[in-house]
Amino acid sequence: MATPILFLTARHQTSDKVLGLKLGGDDYVTKPFKAVELLARIEVLLRRVPIRSGHGVHQFGSILVDLRRAEVTRDDKPLYLSAREFQLLRYLIERAGNTIPRVELLRSVWGYDSGTLTRTVDMHVASLRDKLEENPRHPALIITVPGVGYKFVGSRGA
Repeated sequence: MATPILFLTARHQTSDKVLGLKLGGDDYVTKPFKAVELLARIEVLLRRVPIRSGHGVHQFGSILVDLRRAEVTRDDKPLYLSAREFQLLRYLIERAGNTIPRVELLRSVWGYDSGTLTRTVDMHVASLRDKLEENPRHPALIITVPGVGYKFVGSRGA
């Protein structure tokens, strides 16, 4: 999970701000500043960070996903996922409700650059659906957003 970075500095030149952002900063605040503005910027950054549930255990109907143990069960019986399938599932769960573009999944889960053309994401999602969904042809957990990517909803209609 990425940690948001906010530069808080007295350096106010445009070149300093650009450098800070290019070095990986997510936001840049210069002194002097009002506390209310700083808090608002921190809130924005934290909204972008995936929320982790209490102990890394998520339940979706009869499916239980334990992120710490890398275990997935349905009705207390283990489901066998490949390492990549589990990484993909984890990535989607940690961003539940958000549409994740295929390009982001390729970059973040597979480590591919943005110019890579492949159907590997679609194939892995199909495999996950076969293992997780009650009816893979009508998925309730991992929804396709046509032309964009996928969204983990955890239940139909969410």
